[in-house]
Amino acid sequence: MSLAVNSFFDESTYTLSYVVFDENSKDAIIIDPVLDYDPASSEISTYSIERLLEFIKLKELKLHYVLETHAHADHITGASEIKKRMPEVKIGINKNITKVQKAFSRVFNLKDLESNGKQFDILLDEDNLLVAGTIEVKTLFTPGHTPACSSFLIQDRLFVGDVLFLPDSGTGRCDFPDGSPEDLYLSVTQKIYKLPDETKIYVGHDYQPDGRELRFQTTVLESKKTNKQLREGTSIEEFIKFRSVRDSSLAPPRLLLPSIQVNIEAGKLPSPEDNGTSYLKMPLKVKG
Repeated sequence: MSLAVNSFFDESTYTLSYVVFDENSKDAIIIDPVLDYDPASSEISTYSIERLLEFIKLKELKLHYVLETHAHADHITGASEIKKRMPEVKIGINKNITKVQKAFSRVFNLKDLESNGKQFDILLDEDNLLVAGTIEVKTLFTPGHTPACSSFLIQDRLFVGDVLFLPDSGTGRCDFPDGSPEDLYLSVTQKIYKLPDETKIYVGHDYQPDGRELRFQTTVLESKKTNKQLREGTSIEEFIKFRSVRDSSLAPPRLLLPSIQVNIEAGKLPSPEDNGTSYLKMPLKVKG
């Protein structure tokens, strides 16, 4: 197998999506696709999806799966839009998505939401290798950012979503429902940092601190030695204290409310009501 990775960057949400494919067999998967959403106008567009699918077509790839590293809180997933156009493609996510569904069904009072993961085609388990033609994907459960975060190991390439960022950006936040800095610490130090040093890490976001050029890849060794928030020698007490203080100062992600209610249903948008318009649901908080 000749494994190749092509990255796609969404500047609006700083999100990285990936097409992973075998140049010989043409088998392919997509990781973390973005459906574009403008909160001011509440308009959906498919620019980012078109880029992915144009690449798939150009390379004459056979797409098997869309894999989600977690239920994203900063962008709406494009998984269902891809499946709408390619019904044979299956959507996969960590089986613990049920925990996230239960938590956010309470936040949004979604009484009709089935919190059993059935909205997804495949609920991934660490014990089961996912096979996409010649591509074999090992799922590592890496909770902490959310309880349903996964990292995907394909040969010597690891796709980590929001668990770990580039060394100058640190790690994902842990203040979402059922998030845990202790779990994140263990996910990174006991799973990711136990992989061979030369393992390539592909991150889910690049916030380009200090205006540097876009990057999307690091290695296990580079992260262990230089990650600004969680190095190989960082103690669990240090990390929990840092992450707790840091997270308490962070504002909610800009697209948290529209994104999460859609993403826990695999990206399926709300059905149109009797006037032909679909509506998102927003909880209203009144201070004072």
